Amino acid sequence: MVALSLKLQDLIEEIRGAKTQAQEREVIQKECAHIRASFRDGDPVHRHRQLAKLLYVHMLGYPAHFGQMECLKLIASSRFTDKRVGYLGAMLLLDERHDAHLLITNSIKNDLSQGIQPVQGLALCTLSTMGSAEMCRDLAPEVEKLLLQPSPYVRKKAILTAVHMIRKVPELSSVFLPPCVHLLHERHHGILLGTITLITELCERSPAALKHFRKVVPQLVQILRTLVTTGYSTEHSISGVSDPFLQVQILRLLRILGRNHEESSETMNDLLAQVATNTDTSRNAGNAVLFETVLTIMDIHSAAGLRVLAVNILGRFLLNSDRNIRYVALTSLLRLVQSDHSAVQRHRPTVVDCLQETDASLSRRALELSLALVNSSNVRAMMQELQAFLESCPPDLRADCASGILLAAERFAPTKRWHIDTILHVLTTAGTHVRDDAVANLTQLIGGAQELHAYSVHRLYNALAEDISQQPLVQVAAWCIGEYGDLLLEGNCEEIEPLQVDEEEVLALLEKVLQSHMSLPATRGYALTALMKLSTRLQGNNNRIRQVVSIYRSCLDVELQQRAVEYDTLFRKYDHMRAAILEKMPLVERDGPQADEEAKQSKAAAQLSEAAPAPTEPQASQLLDLLDLLDGASGDAQHPPPLDPSPGGALVYLLDLPCAPPPPAPIPDLKVFEREGVQLNLSFIRPPENPALLLITITATNSSEGDVTNFICQAAVPKSLQLQLQAPSGNTVPARGGLPITQLFRILNPNKAPLRLKLRLTYNHFHQSVQEIFEVNNLPVESWQ
Repeated sequence: MVALSLKLQDLIEEIRGAKTQAQEREVIQKECAHIRASFRDGDPVHRHRQLAKLLYVHMLGYPAHFGQMECLKLIASSRFTDKRVGYLGAMLLLDERHDAHLLITNSIKNDLSQGIQPVQGLALCTLSTMGSAEMCRDLAPEVEKLLLQPSPYVRKKAILTAVHMIRKVPELSSVFLPPCVHLLHERHHGILLGTITLITELCERSPAALKHFRKVVPQLVQILRTLVTTGYSTEHSISGVSDPFLQVQILRLLRILGRNHEESSETMNDLLAQVATNTDTSRNAGNAVLFETVLTIMDIHSAAGLRVLAVNILGRFLLNSDRNIRYVALTSLLRLVQSDHSAVQRHRPTVVDCLQETDASLSRRALELSLALVNSSNVRAMMQELQAFLESCPPDLRADCASGILLAAERFAPTKRWHIDTILHVLTTAGTHVRDDAVANLTQLIGGAQELHAYSVHRLYNALAEDISQQPLVQVAAWCIGEYGDLLLEGNCEEIEPLQVDEEEVLALLEKVLQSHMSLPATRGYALTALMKLSTRLQGNNNRIRQVVSIYRSCLDVELQQRAVEYDTLFRKYDHMRAAILEKMPLVERDGPQADEEAKQSKAAAQLSEAAPAPTEPQASQLLDLLDLLDGASGDAQHPPPLDPSPGGALVYLLDLPCAPPPPAPIPDLKVFEREGVQLNLSFIRPPENPALLLITITATNSSEGDVTNFICQAAVPKSLQLQLQAPSGNTVPARGGLPITQLFRILNPNKAPLRLKLRLTYNHFHQSVQEIFEVNNLPVESWQ
């Protein structure tokens, strides 16, 4: 005997009563078989009940595509119960990807032309939910007629449908322009709120509509003033704030209309001041209105006093107990710090207090804003606060905090000694998190401050004696001890308490660095070079140094082995040249903190070779023996012509710090997106010290005539890779080749898996919202192999 089909309520109870997923699937499969049989039999009386059950099954995540055609049959029915379920099924089961959705266009058109309001409401809801561009073009005249219907119920739904049509087909803007001006006079709350939303969409997508609606700014100002002073209707007030949803929507529209338009901005200035001063901030609804007011003030041509008022409102938000409000305030102040720096500076103590937030997103925003507030007048106080935060901040913020402190110190340092002390504190506290160029910057800074050589070598020696785990600190200390070890042994330093150090202690400390399992190969290279340089600065016997150097002749690290072999040969065969070769490094001039390391090394070698005594012809020949020592050449061996003592000559292998491997071939840039003048390019860098890491710089440029605003770039990679997105440099790309937006992606690919990148771009361009999702599968092989 065939089991009877269940009612909807019974089906829900049976599904909920299933104890396992297998039981649930069994119940659903059995009922779906009954539903299919009923559809095949063509039962018109119970069709809507069967479809209702199928929709419930669809909501649980099970396939229900076989009910699509039944939706069309129910929509075409004359019974309201059938239409109600049919339209609901169309909204759930149909979308633009299914051609079947076009088949209901005529049914919707017929229902819209009828005078039955519930049926018109169903048709409008369905059209606004799943209407495609073709459907919108076909049914726009019908919706326009309904905008002027006497029934508020139908007009409200028609307005919302028009909003959907404008988003789908922006060129339909001209169809809905005339009714909007008339609808602004409505007193019905839903109609007025929908009209403001519709006008906002029109202005964002059509320059002609934007120009047209600037004429109604006085009317919008009057509506908002009435809301603030007398209220619109008590039933729409929330926590004592008169209709906050309508206020927020009007403020957003005023922001669009007043942007880059002086006359409209002047019309709304007084009203914005009134809203900002009279809105109650004890409730969240009032804070929402105030925040929209602040955004509007900052986006239009507002008076200076009004902008200060807006910044003060954000400052009050920082004292709010709600974390979301504090986050919004920090993000907004970060956007304003460039244009209203002095006004934001007044809230610097409150911003610094936010560094101690337990919420990671709040402390990160507070850190970014604190770094943006640093200038030459407050650099000492701000650095103290940031250094204190660096000691206790979460590990994921240490790299950003350390890099920010180093950049701010380099830009605003009042004295060289203060600059050195600041960098040393960062290296001591978070040395493993600093940027790659921190070591080169500090050695450059110390080398250029001759009066601070003794102070620097004493400070670094003390720091190295306390901790050898921070590799950048150890590298700088080893370099400084090697260069200025004689000043360390003299113990004459007026800036700090005199420190008596003997030669054995210095050598023992450098040997400890060489033997430590925490030392990187580059760090050992610094320490070995420092020992070699101390051989010309110490007064005692060099046997200990020679023994250490000879040990590393058989080191597994090729670079360290090369250094040790060359230094040992210098001891054995060319001891008379050692003092001249190992003189102190002269100052190396660099163009900036990001100067190329190879250029620096080449220039240093050239200056050292000039400082050394000019060798005679036999000495030049002996240098060839030294550089060819791995071949065991003897004194009477034949040699090539004499060396040219240039920066690129053989001396660079002997005199320089541990040499880096030759730089890898540059990875070619890649253009991945271009639309209406907006272009996205990718550039790649693989740091030699970490080949598994790929740094991708996203550069967005704009050659069109309109600004690109609210630009957001998101990315995804396969699960075997790790992706970290850094904050972009901004969210606006000015027109006609203005300053581009850059964003850094850090991709860790330890297994060297083929790299694929999925990008999602969202931005506003020519008053239209653009969203693009695409995959980049043609990345250069050098970026991952």
